[in-house]
Amino acid sequence: MPNIKSAIKRVSVIETKTARNNSIKSGYKSAVKKFEEAVSKGDVKEATKAFSFATKKIDQACTKGVIVKNTAARKKSALSKKLNAMSTK
Repeated sequence: MPNIKSAIKRVSVIETKTARNNSIKSGYKSAVKKFEEAVSKGDVKEATKAFSFATKKIDQACTKGVIVKNTAARKKSALSKKLNAMSTK
């Protein structure tokens, strides 16, 4: 445990930020899982709605600094490829 006042504050601030980051990360992962479930069921309407929501959550995570811009772009691209492949069938 730190003894210095500023170090004690840093520990509490880091705990708060870690909790926030984990919450945001969990949110976008859950959204992606819901999209994957809709794709596996073959429901185009549900998949489209889930894609929109997952994209929004990924963008929010990117904006908050939880994931990097290129990672967000890569994840959104992979999701859109799955949706497009499903739509053309």
